[in-house]
Amino acid sequence: MLEVHAIDLHYGAAQVLRGVSLVAEPGKVTCVLGRNGVGKTSLLRAIIGHHPIRSGKIQWDGADITSLRPYERARRGIAYVPQGREIFPLLTVEENLKTGFAPLKRDDRHIPDDVFSLFPVLNSMLGRRGGDLSGGQQQQLAIARALASKPKVLLLDEPTEGIQPSIIRDMARTLKKIRDERGLSIVVSEQVLSFALDIADRVLVLENGEIVHEEEREKLDEAKVASFLSV
Repeated sequence: MLEVHAIDLHYGAAQVLRGVSLVAEPGKVTCVLGRNGVGKTSLLRAIIGHHPIRSGKIQWDGADITSLRPYERARRGIAYVPQGREIFPLLTVEENLKTGFAPLKRDDRHIPDDVFSLFPVLNSMLGRRGGDLSGGQQQQLAIARALASKPKVLLLDEPTEGIQPSIIRDMARTLKKIRDERGLSIVVSEQVLSFALDIADRVLVLENGEIVHEEEREKLDEAKVASFLSV
């Protein structure tokens, strides 16, 4: 289980996270909702170790990982799909997938069989360059690359950005399948409420660096959450 305890994060003199806490249980999807600039990306990047926190604690599987470097957290099984996907455009699909092997021991470096059942389009495009794929295909590749590292925690930063609605629906089904079949702890930052409601087991709303609302999906006040997302 991933646990974030009352973390504060600063960029210079500016505080971007204020006492943020989060629990991501195995086999469940936790969605962090909020508008642009409220701290969603900063929260995920703090979890993977890219931004050092000023105070608070991050735990994985009962162990304090606050002081661990990003590659050490990756070796513990924390994988990240960044906003904008950040695939390697000049590498082939297969080569992009293999970049996910970095945290693994040599004997474990093979693409899991279920990656191609989750994303069958990638199996027919292994020799194509990543930059030649559509936005939706690149997002599938980015998620598949993260899964190639055999993670226990999967963090996704605004996965619906720039993706057409039909692909978003497919992505929702795929994430729920990953949750159910792999039993991962999944954390998704998002602005699209309909997508979050489709996949979430628990929803948190981030506003100005603070959690202002948190509820289980089945008890969620959708109108209240929507009010936080309106401009």
